[in-house]
Amino acid sequence: MKSTIGLLAVSAALLAGGHVTHAEDDATTQKLKAALEMPHRSAENRARDENRDPVDAMRFCRLQANMTVLEFGPGSGWYTEILGPVLQEEGQLFIAYKEDWMTRLDPLLAMPFMSAVQKHPVDISWNSDERRFDVGAIEYDLPPVDLALNIREYHNLGEEGARTLNAATFAALKAGGYYCVIDHTRRHMEPPYSENRRRADPVAVILAVQEAGFRLIAFSDMFFKPDDELRYEVGRKTVTGNTDRFALLFQKPLE
Repeated sequence: MKSTIGLLAVSAALLAGGHVTHAEDDATTQKLKAALEMPHRSAENRARDENRDPVDAMRFCRLQANMTVLEFGPGSGWYTEILGPVLQEEGQLFIAYKEDWMTRLDPLLAMPFMSAVQKHPVDISWNSDERRFDVGAIEYDLPPVDLALNIREYHNLGEEGARTLNAATFAALKAGGYYCVIDHTRRHMEPPYSENRRRADPVAVILAVQEAGFRLIAFSDMFFKPDDELRYEVGRKTVTGNTDRFALLFQKPLE
């Protein structure tokens, strides 16, 4: 097992080098830090900053301020409210979700510094019986995308839904574009049950995303939590805010 991880690490280091210059990285980092301090953010959202560490997370995902970014599953807009100002001057942000789920973001999107953000409705709905998304035929009608984000949403996809979404993401990205997946960790090969329904097996995620044509180029332990036993539902009081999460970075091949 250790040798396999070592080989992956070496491969990631070789493949992931040279993406941005230090100047570009510094400029984007400063914009991220500035966005975190903007007054439109609620105290509730600010309270999650340390745990979610968006500066290091977006650095891992290779975010640059001049990118065209696709965010699947913006939820209540925690990342959207940060990314919008970062991309305001030079980039674009498309948020993809069920159309009526995004109406809650209308007050946020109406703010002048969020003009780089556009909604992109997709054919998904919530299956209450199976507690996951039902995913239709997703086709992104977008300019070539530099970076696609799937943050704490992958666990809501069934096997077929993940296959559909990964294929659509691959098609939307330009050659060399990045696909970043961050989610709550499920124990490898553990069958689904009520306590792990909002967790995902990172090995299964890697295999499924690679099946769509992507290459795994980097992974990170930035969200490793040694006292999360991977046994309990992520919303439990003893776990919430302290879940172990995996961070995976994939790339669409240049050829």
